[in-house]
Amino acid sequence: MLEIFSTEAVSKGHPDKLCDGIADAILDAILKEDKYAHTAIEVMAGKNQLFIVGEVKSSANVDYEAIAREKIKEIGYDDDEFGFRYDQVDILVSIAQQSADIDLGVSLQDDIGAGDQGIMFGYADNESENYLPLAFNLACKMMYRLDEYKNENDLLGPDGKGQISLAYIDGKPSYISTIVLSNQHRDCLSIDEVRSLLRKEVIDKALPQELINEKTEIMINPTGRFVIGGPVGDTGLTGRKLMNDSYGGFAPHGGGAFSGKDPSKVDRSGAYYARYAAKNMVAAGLADKMVIECAYAIGHPYPVSLFIDTKGTAHVKEEVLYRALKENFSFRVKDMLNELNLFAPIYSGLSNYSHFGKEGYSFEKLDKVEQLKKYLEESYD
Repeated sequence: MLEIFSTEAVSKGHPDKLCDGIADAILDAILKEDKYAHTAIEVMAGKNQLFIVGEVKSSANVDYEAIAREKIKEIGYDDDEFGFRYDQVDILVSIAQQSADIDLGVSLQDDIGAGDQGIMFGYADNESENYLPLAFNLACKMMYRLDEYKNENDLLGPDGKGQISLAYIDGKPSYISTIVLSNQHRDCLSIDEVRSLLRKEVIDKALPQELINEKTEIMINPTGRFVIGGPVGDTGLTGRKLMNDSYGGFAPHGGGAFSGKDPSKVDRSGAYYARYAAKNMVAAGLADKMVIECAYAIGHPYPVSLFIDTKGTAHVKEEVLYRALKENFSFRVKDMLNELNLFAPIYSGLSNYSHFGKEGYSFEKLDKVEQLKKYLEESYD
């Protein structure tokens, strides 16, 4: 049976990702001075305007405007032709103190309560070496190469996005059915020049050629022109690329965004920990695919529920899966934060190309695989 699943990713210069990048850069700057800070930072970017709003409880003293301008410059908005110059944009900062009512539940003396109610999901499968869905991995790699290529020349603008449609035959990845790639470019380039550059320098270098065949349809800048881009052409907002931040649509997302939030917000830490648990359990062979849902009530340190869905790929009984999860992973808020060292200023590196699947992050480590394998062994006894 043939099935086609589509997923997307965006470049770091996409207006929404620009806002995510700024929010996490501010978060990291605060955490460097005060690792127990509480933050909820939102950013909105429009034509020649940037708004930084939210709530913060911290002893840190950071320059929000300077951090934002540096991030805008780093992403590539430093050219008059593409608009939204880092040194010309008007920036409004409106940061308030965190609500004392919320702080009551988060700053417990003997424990840490969840910073909000909500549901979070973690996911892993064995389609790729980093335990992310293959199609989403390919979309992220295409965007990473796109941004890398922009650093090699000045022909393309910061704003870009891509989409991969992957054909599955009998449940196994077979070939890429459609590639969509769009990127902002200088007005002096013809559409043929843009398409040639992006095909040669991005698609051909980022994607496995064995997955591209005569059935693959490639669409590059389908409208024929993409000169007006970034916040000049489309308002940006934090937390608006949730599928790009997580699993590309292959797994649910609880709805809470990641960027700009300190780890006491379980929207972030709960999702990271659920990914950690799912990845280790899949790597141990307990299932080929796994979704883990956790849910919290504001101010309470323990989850109100844990749920597992293996999409029919489990290699052990359901009760064994739950026992393996509960005996090896503590979803208590304080334990999650300490076990994964989420108080560290690590978040700027997570803003682009998904928060998951990257090497070097605590929630991507596979340190519980061996102890989890005993649950697989039990199923053969």
